[in-house]
Amino acid sequence: MTAETEEAEWARLMLRIRDDRDADAFAALFREFAPRVKAFLMRSGSTATVAEECTQDVMATLWQKAGLFDPTRASVTTWVFTIARNRRIDTIRRARRPEPEDLAWGPEAEPEPAEILERQQETDRLGRAIAQLPPNQRALIERAYFGDLSHSEIAAETGLPLGTIKSRIRLALDRLRHQMT
Repeated sequence: MTAETEEAEWARLMLRIRDDRDADAFAALFREFAPRVKAFLMRSGSTATVAEECTQDVMATLWQKAGLFDPTRASVTTWVFTIARNRRIDTIRRARRPEPEDLAWGPEAEPEPAEILERQQETDRLGRAIAQLPPNQRALIERAYFGDLSHSEIAAETGLPLGTIKSRIRLALDRLRHQMT
């Protein structure tokens, strides 16, 4: 069977799922695509367990979202592997996100008096260092960090070119870094 013939058969099965909720057509596509999706996910760096869970999710999505399949927009293979790719990305993002039990709950512990003093002294040093900056750099630092404005917003407010804004802020940060060390 040629690739075109296979793809035409898969499209026919997918349309049966979409139009008639045909469980036999789904079973046929599951047998064809589940092992391929799992292998794809494992080649992409997933563990066997994660790949298996993700594959089950992909195949469930194929059944649930069959109404969205349009053979004029994508082949069944493209559609299935796009779902798999997106699930893989979602899995990676979830893995990087801290779980609620990993987050600190309640008030943080009060810092030690020595730590409070050290922070205050550093804040005072930073204030003096900012005061010593040339006025054009100091104004931009204050807008960017204390006014919470983006470089583009500062450029719009001041009428200065964006490159000038970025250069002055970079120079100011270099000066502050040297004065704080």
